[in-house]
Amino acid sequence: MNSTFNTQHSTLTRQKSRGYFVTGTDTGVGKTLIACALLQAFVAQGLVAVGMKPVACGAEPGGSGLINDDVERLIAAGNVSAPREHVNPYCFAPPIAPHLAAEQAGVTIDLTHIAQSYERLAAAADVVVVEGVGGFCVPLNHSADSAELAQYLGLPVILVVGMRLGCLNHALLTAHAIRARGLRLAGWIANRIDPAMAVAGGNVAALAERLAGPLLGVIEFATAPDPKRVAVQLALPNLAKSS
Repeated sequence: MNSTFNTQHSTLTRQKSRGYFVTGTDTGVGKTLIACALLQAFVAQGLVAVGMKPVACGAEPGGSGLINDDVERLIAAGNVSAPREHVNPYCFAPPIAPHLAAEQAGVTIDLTHIAQSYERLAAAADVVVVEGVGGFCVPLNHSADSAELAQYLGLPVILVVGMRLGCLNHALLTAHAIRARGLRLAGWIANRIDPAMAVAGGNVAALAERLAGPLLGVIEFATAPDPKRVAVQLALPNLAKSS
């Protein structure tokens, strides 16, 4: 049952709220799948959990504006009935880089506005799962990128590694970028997006030796992945250590 959204929660409630920033080694590596699975795992533990997609690109016109599939999936996975403008402050129709989509729409993506939406969600939930857009360093405007957004929100990061050829370099570079921003890698998840990847287990082992964060799960390839099934395969990060 969904909790009622209430922006009048106390400061104590906000301090108890926890958040995570879900990023990926690239676009199309399963960030939404993992974000939804995390939400469902938190809900299964009896927590009030809400998802957030600050910036979404690739949307279709709907009854109340643009509709993005990732946003819809995040809303369905949580148990908070929150205003859509807080869950998804910026939504653009073309499936292109967010700073370009924003320019075409005559909009500037404002990190302060996103942070205000995040605080409203955090006031109504035990945990907020924030899904980034694209990879970790995707530009959002002329001066800020997705990494700066994670830094601005001050959230520990969960890295989704799309297991395919080249993922070792992508994962290690992303982890380096996370550390360079002064952020903690709360954990990483190996998502088998290429069923034909050679020596997949060896690649997971190589990353486990090198990434300074716990492996939260290895998700096998599925043509129609189900967040509920993925949720039970995840080891949740320690809430007590999150920001």
